[in-house]
Amino acid sequence: MDQPDNRPFEHKPVLLEPALRYLDPRPGGVYVDATVGGGGHSEQIAERIAPGGLLIAIDRDEAALAAASRRLGRFGNLVRFVHDNFARLSAILDELGIDAVDGILFDFGVSSPQLDRAERGFSYQLDAPLDMRMDRRSETDAAHLVNTLPEAELARILKEYGEERWAGRIARQIVRARSASPITTTGQLVDIVKSAIPAAARRQGPHPAKRTFQALRIAVNRELDAIEEALPQAIASLRHGGRLVAISFHSLEDRIVKQALQEAENPCICPPDFPVCRCGRRPSVRILTRRAVAASEREKSENPRARSAKLRAAERVLLPGEDE
Repeated sequence: MDQPDNRPFEHKPVLLEPALRYLDPRPGGVYVDATVGGGGHSEQIAERIAPGGLLIAIDRDEAALAAASRRLGRFGNLVRFVHDNFARLSAILDELGIDAVDGILFDFGVSSPQLDRAERGFSYQLDAPLDMRMDRRSETDAAHLVNTLPEAELARILKEYGEERWAGRIARQIVRARSASPITTTGQLVDIVKSAIPAAARRQGPHPAKRTFQALRIAVNRELDAIEEALPQAIASLRHGGRLVAISFHSLEDRIVKQALQEAENPCICPPDFPVCRCGRRPSVRILTRRAVAASEREKSENPRARSAKLRAAERVLLPGEDE
């Protein structure tokens, strides 16, 4: 088995220029990086909000927070680090005594250092314990799901979260394999997935285990649930004119962001044939990106992780009865 990787938790921020352009961080403002990772985006935000600003740096990965604190240490009290899940955004701000913020950045998905470190169990290319927890305090890891979930639930996760064509066959093979002995390593799972997918299909497209590993990671960390819970909290936490920027890396994340922003901009539930709105629901944001922003060809060539990245942004507007 591979030995633990002690390399630095490096973070090359994706879509940095458009993220900063839409977030528009300004001196003295209060901003949240809800997924600080190694601190790549946060470093540039902190540069722009000094002097007098405040950056709340959140991550549920303790290793990421440690790396970010080293990278951002020169900013001193301008940055506050929080080891928590962004799904608790409102509670986090309440605990810090912050009523409203000027901007919030989300950078979803798994980071390169998490994939590169064998002992984290995220990668199908490195043999390691089957873990995949972003927050190591969590009780549920990938091995638990693989060895305990019913076949139908496994198939649902693989199909829904991984968009895996062979979800049923893979789930059946997992159940068959675990009846003989527990599945405890990434290498075991990769072999099981390969055995379930027809040879002709394995020769085409990405690594045959890629979608399975993505699906299990999302399920272990409740990633999509966290996004759905966090976005309304983020919008409500913005002061008038504040900006929300979200970077997604696959269609499931991007769909949630797109729908949340569209519903916040057009919340009316009146029948289409009503001449005027009677439901009383008013927009809380103005969408700034009518189409998702993608990385440039240059960035894609320099940073492969940027190839699937999409950025969406919105600006908070006042609801009736709200103060400036």
